[in-house]
Amino acid sequence: MGDAPHTPGMVIHHAAGYDFLVRVLTLGRERAFRERLLAPARLESGESVLDVGCGTGSLALVARRIVGPRGEVHGVDPSPEMIARASDKARKARLVIQFKTGVAESLNYPDGRFDVVLSTVMLHHLPKTIRQQAVREMRRVLKPNGRLVAVDFVRSPGPHRGLRAHFHRHGRIDPRDLEALIKNAGLDVVESAPVGKWDLQYVIGRHARPEPRRNDV
Repeated sequence: MGDAPHTPGMVIHHAAGYDFLVRVLTLGRERAFRERLLAPARLESGESVLDVGCGTGSLALVARRIVGPRGEVHGVDPSPEMIARASDKARKARLVIQFKTGVAESLNYPDGRFDVVLSTVMLHHLPKTIRQQAVREMRRVLKPNGRLVAVDFVRSPGPHRGLRAHFHRHGRIDPRDLEALIKNAGLDVVESAPVGKWDLQYVIGRHARPEPRRNDV
């Protein structure tokens, strides 16, 4: 299956257990949940999409169906077990998706490769010092006028109880910090709002201006 690439972030390797947990948390409606996560991206037919931290590939499968035969979807995750399960899902669904192991903070893709980059419920697994580096990498692989869609758990007032709170209490992000990550990477924040499920927030950043050269900073 290959060695996992090194990353200081949290890596989930138990692919079958992960899928089981998601089915439990979504009450068996994982596809509807993934569609809700994808809705802010407003994917269009023919677009090229990269799913960073793709896990077992469920979101990438939904995205592939949306972009259609003229589009393309790639997925990257640091866990070989996750990539193997994602590839198996795509094969069974008869969908062409390019999955490979890799880390968010060092994406093995050329500059300006994708129309859309997705980061869903992934950034909270990275140390704060690595999150900005990861988002800059996502910006780098975006085409001019491309968009980054980041979705993650955010802090909200009031008590947090139950299974979901237990699993994600460690990594909640301040909504302002999520927007700041996007802005500091050189993207224009064009939209930010709750997903409408649990404590998830989405932020859309658009690649609308050139990044300053190092000697200009």
